[in-house]
This record gives sequence, C-alpha cells and structure tokens, in this order.
Amino acid sequence: MTTISVVIPTRNDADVLAVCLAALARQTRPADEIVVIDNASTDNTAEVCAAAGARRVAVELPGIAASTAYGFDEARCELIARLDTDSIPPADWLERVESILEKAGPLSAVSGPGDFYGETRFARWVGTSVYIPGYFWAIGWLLGHPPLFGSNFALRSDVWDRIRNSVHRGLPAVHDDLDISYQIPPEATVIADPTLRVQVSARPLANWHSVGRRLSMAWTTFGIEFRQEGPFRRRRRRRQWERDHPRRGVLP
Repeated sequence: MTTISVVIPTRNDADVLAVCLAALARQTRPADEIVVIDNASTDNTAEVCAAAGARRVAVELPGIAASTAYGFDEARCELIARLDTDSIPPADWLERVESILEKAGPLSAVSGPGDFYGETRFARWVGTSVYIPGYFWAIGWLLGHPPLFGSNFALRSDVWDRIRNSVHRGLPAVHDDLDISYQIPPEATVIADPTLRVQVSARPLANWHSVGRRLSMAWTTFGIEFRQEGPFRRRRRRRQWERDHPRRGVLP
C-alpha cells in the first residue's frame, strides 16, 4: 500500500492549524504521518500538534522555502502532500491525491486550486476568479507545465529526491511552490486537476500590502530561476523531452 506524508509549515498560527488538522483527521484515506514544521512559534502550536497526533518539528529557518524543504526532507512516505496552515481539505482529498498519483506513475506531481474563505467578499472573488486562474495560466505558460499551488499539491518522493539539492531553500524571499515548480525536471509528469480543491484563507489578498508582498516574492523568485535557466529554453527542453518520450495513459 502506498504511504502518504502531509507536510504543513507554520508559524504562530495555532488556531487555523487546529482547523487544518481536524480536517485531516476526517480523511476517508488517513495520512500515514502529518509533519508540522513549526518555525519558532510562540503560541500554543506545540499543544495543537500533540492533541492531533501530528509530528511537530521545531526549527528556526528564514523563509517559507526553507521550512517546506525541511519538511519534505523529514517526510518518510512515498507520497508527500503539502498544505498551508490555513488550508482546509475536503474529506476525500488524500484519497483522490493517492488515486491520481497512482495512475500517473513514477515521477509525478498533482496540484489543484483553492476556494477562498474569510476576509471580504471582494477578496474572495479576486482569489477564486482572478488570482487562481491567472496563476495556473500565466505560470503554466512560463513553465511549460502546470505549476504547483502551495496550499494544495502533492508529489512523489522520487520527484523530491531529484530536486532537493536544486531548490533555493536558503533564500527567504523565494516562493516555495514556484521554486519547486521551476525545478521539476522534464521527465516528471505534472497534473493540474481543477476538481482537486481545498479551502484556503483569503488573508494574503486582504489588503494591498499583502498582495504587494506576494508579488514581490514572485518577482524575486522568477529573477532567481531565470538566471539559472531562461523560461524559453526551459520550455523548449521540456517540449523536446516530451516529443522524444511520448506519454501514454496519463491524466490530462
């Protein structure tokens, strides 16, 4: 039987973490382990993890990219699923993740969108109708394959093994999901499933300061990635690999 780790980076977000962990406790296919990377929290995160039976790993690392990478390194299972602290997965989320990646085979990853909750109606509308569609379209075009959305994705551990030494875990201003997406090699299958949805907080879209911070991190991330390999060269390399190795029976 395939095993699944769920990795959740967090910092001083115990209340919403408790909601996320409660949603994981209701899964039709339970996680084999839940790894919470607690980045120097000063609230009751430790107690929340203990109550939920999650493995808490206390660290002091600069930036979300470092915490996510550390969590993936700590994961012990064949599939590694990633949620944000404020993600609320439906009860069949892990069951569907397992099914999709089982069908996709080795070197595969899957991601889906978020349905925003909280904040204002306008912030939720922007998140669901503008941010998510724009993210998957624009970033997917640059990558040549669907991007991973940090609040809702999973990959096989063999994908992580290929890229763990390439991700920019030492740079605090890097978006972990963009960085991981860019490092995925051409031979890996990346699936975007619009029906694999989770609820996610609209906090990052609550005000212009929050939006600006996210855009600034995206700009920084792509500046780093493009210096390593330009997007057009990356797309050509992936397209060439796909022509040389046609995939059969893979989910769209």
